[in-house]
Parts: sequence; C-alpha cells; structure tokens
Amino acid sequence: MNDKSRPNPLLDKSFDFALSIVRMVRSLQAEYKEYVLSKQVMRSGTAVGALVREAQNAESKKDFIHKLSIAQKECDETLYWLELIYQSDFINSDIYDDLYPRAQELLRIIRSAVITSKRNLRS
Repeated sequence: MNDKSRPNPLLDKSFDFALSIVRMVRSLQAEYKEYVLSKQVMRSGTAVGALVREAQNAESKKDFIHKLSIAQKECDETLYWLELIYQSDFINSDIYDDLYPRAQELLRIIRSAVITSKRNLRS
C-alpha cells in the first residue's frame, strides 16, 4: 500500500474505495447472479485506484496528468454504474449512500489535482 512516511490521501481513499467496490460486486454476484453490470463497475471502480497508483510513478508531469485524467474518466464512469445499479434495485440505499459520495469525493480530488498540475505545467 501507500508509504506511510508520506501520507497520500488520494492513494488511500482510492484503494479503500476499490476494496468497497470489490466487496459490493462479490455480493451482487453471489446474491443476484448479476455479472454484466457488476463486471462494469468492478472494472471502472478498481481502475481509479490503479491509475492513481500508476500516476505516482509517472515518467513526466504530462504522463502524471494523463494518468490522472484517465482516473477521472473512470471515476465518473463508476458514478454512472452506481446510479444504474441502484436504480435497478441491485443495491440498497445504504450501499449507494456509502459508495456514491466517496466516488464523488474522489472525482473532486482527482479533478483538482489535474487542474493544478496543468496550471503548474504552464508556469
């Protein structure tokens, strides 16, 4: 996981979010035998953390921005799948009310990091 000598809330939050997505998907597949939507949210929801981790080892500032920009897209896609899964009655409001705001928070943090990094790149 993250090197605790240098705290990185985005790394930690995105990893914890991915774990929650894995647990939710496992439950969807066990309880409902639902594999299509669950596979989509698994892919996008876990990609966020993987891309954030990848960005930490970027080859350049542009590469860092690129990886975080993809993480931003994956996070927004995850919000879509969560909305669809919830409105299709595959998850209850407790699960949705836990995961959706966390995904929104990740999206805000990532978006802010991309904007700041682009601004710093120009100056």
